[in-house]
Amino acid sequence: MANSTHGHKPRTPAAHRSRRWFLNKSLLAGGVSAVAVMGGYAASQAGAETTSTADAMASASPTPSGPPPGGGFGQTIAYDDFVGVTTDGTVIDDLYAIHRTGVSTTPVVRAGAAFVNSLTDDQKSATLYDIDADQWLDWTNVDSNDRDGLALRDMTEKQYKLAIKLLKAALSARGLENATQIRKLNHYLGEAGGDTSKALNYDAYWFTIMGTPSATDPWGFQFEGHHLVINYFVLGDQVVATPTFRGSEPTKITYDGVDYHLFREETAAGLKLLHSLTDTQLATAAPGTETKTGTNLTVGAGNDNAVLPYKGLKASELNRRQQKLLLDLVEVYTGTIDDGHSRVWLRDIEKHLDDTYFYWIGESDDDSAFYYRVHSPVVLIEYDAESPLAYHEDGDTSSGGPNGTPTQQHIHTIIRTPNGNDYGVDLLKLHLETDH
Repeated sequence: MANSTHGHKPRTPAAHRSRRWFLNKSLLAGGVSAVAVMGGYAASQAGAETTSTADAMASASPTPSGPPPGGGFGQTIAYDDFVGVTTDGTVIDDLYAIHRTGVSTTPVVRAGAAFVNSLTDDQKSATLYDIDADQWLDWTNVDSNDRDGLALRDMTEKQYKLAIKLLKAALSARGLENATQIRKLNHYLGEAGGDTSKALNYDAYWFTIMGTPSATDPWGFQFEGHHLVINYFVLGDQVVATPTFRGSEPTKITYDGVDYHLFREETAAGLKLLHSLTDTQLATAAPGTETKTGTNLTVGAGNDNAVLPYKGLKASELNRRQQKLLLDLVEVYTGTIDDGHSRVWLRDIEKHLDDTYFYWIGESDDDSAFYYRVHSPVVLIEYDAESPLAYHEDGDTSSGGPNGTPTQQHIHTIIRTPNGNDYGVDLLKLHLETDH
């Protein structure tokens, strides 16, 4: 495989991958975060990093807000062992192809190159990876400082602005706003616990770059931190933005005089589709054979090769209006990347609409804690209202923990590209077969 033109790091050793996984489990169990030193541009914002409020302390605990075991603690695998999510262990062939989309990637290529060019040699050594690096798969959404790359908090002011410009080029306005709000409420948890110097702060999010930003050659970036992980692969004018994990605890709160209500659209779009179903359709989409637990998410971190059979109601059994509602739901997730590539992505998903399944676990009131899944050969979306780990509205911690009562105040979501194209892996294989 070709290396980054700025040098490359060796693939993450298996021992490191295992160490990181067990560390994250211990963080969740012990309620502490790994130690890191704040520096760079973010350190100049120290006044904003150390403020603590009485209201926050009264309503939240210092326990990390990562996923309970089972929803995101699978073992990280090597890039060469990646298969992707399948329904039975067998990848469906010929789902993806290298083609022209007609949507420019010039803005994100330029933003990526400008960010890379701003790095020092030491920063490049820590941040730049081969295009086929294990780093792609070595991510977690828990609040850990055991991450590779360069954190926002350790950047100079110029680097910080260029990093945010890269996110802005890759994401839609809605996607960028959601990411910013997730980071802000992560900082809220740090204030609530009395320590924002570690993983629970606004700028405890890391960039790594795979390959070299290019208009023709494959490259991409990973933006990783607590409750927010964006994998973004670019090949020519094609983009693959999966897996992308977005979550928050809490999701609805007034903080620093600003009202936040994260994942309102994801919640409402799921309910709208469910409420459109007939009794006969509901019996298949929401059969009630599974219980809504503290976590029902199945394809979180470390579950890149998950085997997940289809469940629920097939979209071919929906009427035209219901199919439109299903696509509206999907667009809430695909619409977080820049608008042109979002439309391309949605059209690709629509081609497999008849083979798309919708599945639901839990109640269906506006404030219910529920789980839903949208699953086809080319897209997998999970939404999961989980049990509280760090935020307790009434101050009662007895309902918290991995097996606690789920609530809409702790939501995890993920979108993947099944059958081998998470991280753009299938496109990279095709590129190497045809162009190299």
